[in-house]
Amino acid sequence: MTRVLVLNCGSSSAKYRLYDGERETAHGVVERVGEPGGPPDHEHALHQVFSALDRAGLTAVGHRVVHGGERFTAPTLIDDEVIEGIAALVPLAPLHNRANLTGISLARRMLPGVPQVAVFDTAFHATLPPAEASYAIDAGVAAAHGIRRYGFHGTSHAYVSRRTAELLGRAYAETNTITLHLGNGASACAVAGGRSVATSMGMSPLAGLVMGTRGGDLDPTVVLHLQRTAGFGTDEVDRLLNEQSGLSGLCGASDMREVLRRRADGDAAASLAFDVYCRRITAYVGAYYALLGRLDAVTFTAGVGEHAAPVRAAALAGLERLGIAVDESRNAAGGDRVISPPDAAVAVCVVATDEELEIARETRAVTAGSAG
Repeated sequence: MTRVLVLNCGSSSAKYRLYDGERETAHGVVERVGEPGGPPDHEHALHQVFSALDRAGLTAVGHRVVHGGERFTAPTLIDDEVIEGIAALVPLAPLHNRANLTGISLARRMLPGVPQVAVFDTAFHATLPPAEASYAIDAGVAAAHGIRRYGFHGTSHAYVSRRTAELLGRAYAETNTITLHLGNGASACAVAGGRSVATSMGMSPLAGLVMGTRGGDLDPTVVLHLQRTAGFGTDEVDRLLNEQSGLSGLCGASDMREVLRRRADGDAAASLAFDVYCRRITAYVGAYYALLGRLDAVTFTAGVGEHAAPVRAAALAGLERLGIAVDESRNAAGGDRVISPPDAAVAVCVVATDEELEIARETRAVTAGSAG
């Protein structure tokens, strides 16, 4: 039985799960890394993780890495050259890739001889066709600076689209799905027979759907306007777009549960935030249906997607003529399930994502291949 440790070092946290085969045997999170009340840095955080683990018989470590750029398009066995490659991509995801690298370096030092694998959020989207991945700017500038659509949440979209096919009793290679990963970060993905063919996030996780603190799609002139007329510097624009936009920017609350509570109490700002959030999802579902040509399922996942029934209902309202509808009683239930009416042409599903299990599976596949 293979024992795989999955590590996810974020900018201020270190999460882990330990698997024996497909079975999770331990998990945990160290939060507030580098903040008051938490460990001073990731090295201290990972020492806490490893001190709590039974490392006997550990066969591999799988690391979540946010940005693989154009170089890393599949899970990759880590060596010094790979670490250099991930480091070169830090400018594309400065907070995330830097923290991911810290976790990799410390795990290699603490677990010498144990194979380490990088699983990239962007890798699932390596199948995007050029017409989806390319931005319509000067091609030379784009090539010189790595400007293109990369997409994110890839491990989640991969797991959820495959689980949707299982839920429907269909072959994965023959199933077309729109997956909606709605958490604090949010993205949509059109998956055709197991291949990502369109996704809402772009060069960074800022694009696409409305999120907790990120606004998603935005006219670039807004940035230029703020710089020219309001004197915003680069760091101020960065904070605005990453930390002060989305639900938080619209109504002052980044948590959908709070937005729903305030909306129910008649709060106009919360109602507007909810409407903007859901309207953006509706638009992407319609667009991706058109791109796919044939659609078997729309699947909601992640914190909001799995738990916010009003969001699911509102985001798909009015799409009945496309064969998409939500059954009220099924929507209110729990677990992985179909929430569309029995006779609906397109299944609407809710699936709990499991990015860590997906990383463990991909890590096992890589290490088994390298051993063979």
